Amino acid sequence: MTGDWPCPAGTKAVPSHKGYLQDQRLLASQGYVTVSISANGVNGQDWEAEDGGAQARSSLVRQHLAKWAGWAARPGTAPAAVRGAPTADLSRVLLVGHSRGGEGVNRAAMDSLYPPPAAQDGYRGPVRWKIRGTVLVGPTVFGHNPVADVPSTTILPGCDGDVSDLQGEVYVDGTRGVSRGTALHSAVYVVGANHNFFNTEWTPGRSEAPSSDDFWEDPEQPDPVCSAGARTRLTADQQHRAGATYIAAAARLFVAGDDRVRPLLDGSGRRAPSADPARVLTHAVGARRTAGFLPDGGVRVTGGRLCAAVDPDPAEACLPDGTKGSSPHFAWWQTDEEAGRGAVALDWTAPGTVTRVRPAAPLSLTGAGSLALRVFVPPNTTGTELDVAITDSAGRRARLGRITVDGLPGSERTASYWAREVRVPLTAATRAGIALGHVRSLELTPRSASGKAWLMDAWGWAPGTPVVRPAALPRVDIGRLTVEEGDSGTRTYHVPVRVSGHGSGTVRFSVLDPDTGRSVDRLVTVRPGATPLDVPVEVKGDTRFGYDEQHDLLAKAVRGAVVGSYRGGVTAQNDDPEPEVTLSPVADRVTEGGTLAWRITLSEAAEVEFWQPVRVLAVTGGAELSTKDVDPRWLTDQTGELPDPERPLSQAGLWIWAHVPAGTTTADFTVVTVADEVAEPAESVRLALTDDEGEPLPGRPVRTGTVTDAP
Repeated sequence: MTGDWPCPAGTKAVPSHKGYLQDQRLLASQGYVTVSISANGVNGQDWEAEDGGAQARSSLVRQHLAKWAGWAARPGTAPAAVRGAPTADLSRVLLVGHSRGGEGVNRAAMDSLYPPPAAQDGYRGPVRWKIRGTVLVGPTVFGHNPVADVPSTTILPGCDGDVSDLQGEVYVDGTRGVSRGTALHSAVYVVGANHNFFNTEWTPGRSEAPSSDDFWEDPEQPDPVCSAGARTRLTADQQHRAGATYIAAAARLFVAGDDRVRPLLDGSGRRAPSADPARVLTHAVGARRTAGFLPDGGVRVTGGRLCAAVDPDPAEACLPDGTKGSSPHFAWWQTDEEAGRGAVALDWTAPGTVTRVRPAAPLSLTGAGSLALRVFVPPNTTGTELDVAITDSAGRRARLGRITVDGLPGSERTASYWAREVRVPLTAATRAGIALGHVRSLELTPRSASGKAWLMDAWGWAPGTPVVRPAALPRVDIGRLTVEEGDSGTRTYHVPVRVSGHGSGTVRFSVLDPDTGRSVDRLVTVRPGATPLDVPVEVKGDTRFGYDEQHDLLAKAVRGAVVGSYRGGVTAQNDDPEPEVTLSPVADRVTEGGTLAWRITLSEAAEVEFWQPVRVLAVTGGAELSTKDVDPRWLTDQTGELPDPERPLSQAGLWIWAHVPAGTTTADFTVVTVADEVAEPAESVRLALTDDEGEPLPGRPVRTGTVTDAP
């Protein structure tokens, strides 16, 4: 079986990003109306957007869809190029997005089903299209907001140097239990693929603009998996071919409904020869999977450990600090500790130690033919063996079989702790008289001498791709109030939270402490028209300079809801001017071995730490102090550079941010010199206060320090 299926005429794929896959030609040649849109205007400004530009990209995508819907309804109004193309069937739309474009098309799918607040949306008008699926290529997922009821395929490049944590895995893991669970969500792990080569305009030798391989090279320590020339590393052509194959497979499955292609995407282990020589692995959730063993609220684990995806405590974390490499399943979100995400960790030194996973209530595997487990082991390991058994509520136990799990190729720079999907048939359970409608526990028994493994989840599995009917869900959007702090008094504001849509659901809200960054979580039931959570924020007025202070609220869907604008709050803007800064000499003439010193003085104290950049400028006349005239430790501490080769001090990158503590008005800037036996003329150093770009502040004098030979 290959992924190069003839695609149905009249379907439409819309990639969203700067460039496009060169291999879109494959889709276009097979009957697709394929449209690549330019998001350059969004890309140039998305750093200013709280969501990284996801809502803006969604608006742009839907504006294009609306254009095509209008042309399809009134062909005579279409441009000549559109009239000459196959008619676009807007009831069968596939959205494809690369990098931040992946998050953008995910949001476009969400916004098409669950309209965003008009005030934040760039599209006005009806939804005259139906999105059948999305393909997300090396995507970001800043919001952790996957659309549970729209099928998706997420391509994870194993050598991604940009979105290096492979956070796109959340588009699979983050859908579990949120809605009906009938949409297939597939992860496609491409060993040896980087981030940029999926985009022609980011591929060296193919792009018109400058481009690069995003997996940066360390010539002294080449990466065994991802450096150019490594056996596992793909060339641009190989990566393009693999990307085109799996995008075409997703189109065939999601848009044409051809279930024969599903085994390429759903963890069945079938491979696409047309993607050779790429090694491509898949796993999935959803479709015809039944209720699963999930490491979430209420589950009990014995013999192993229920661990946290994100937790600063090594005893709680699934992968503690110091682990060489990382896991896409445990990608960091917005808080240092996150409830509701985890796995079951197994660690054994002898075979036979049983790990038992017992959910809060018995599960039904009725109708399933196999039990599908997503399990990972450390990278570069092979032959980890686990026996799998289940027990029903009556205490009957059946051993289903033995699984073997190998690790992915990995290094300390890759996110290779990634789950393999393995399946065992339920025939033994049927023979043993297990009540599949009341399964009480899952057992994993290591048969290898020693090892580690992590269970992400286990599901009853049956072949097939069911029809997906999106549920009517409430949608949560957090807004942001921007207020001035004022000169006196205390004012109370409230974080705006809007709930629209239909029904009720559960959302986890996290209130962040503006000083420590720590969060306080609350699970809240949300309903349209009601205020689910009141977060009052007190803003105290003063007349001292400070920085804008953010009081932030985060939201993540847990069950029966969607979250659009996941981050908002109240921002209290500083309305007091910066103090004036002066630089004056304290000791600006010393003999070698002495310490030059200048004093930075604020016209009045600030309520926050004040950082003032100071830059060493070139000496315009006379001898300049060199890197060997100053203490080498001082130089390294200030710049990270070494004295050799000897060079003028102004060429050593000495642009330093001096620190004035909050509530004080002065700080000293020093240059520590060393004595030598060489007779030299007096040498100088020039200092200037600068702006944030390193340019000297106008009207402020440049100060000069002089070092003379010891008498």
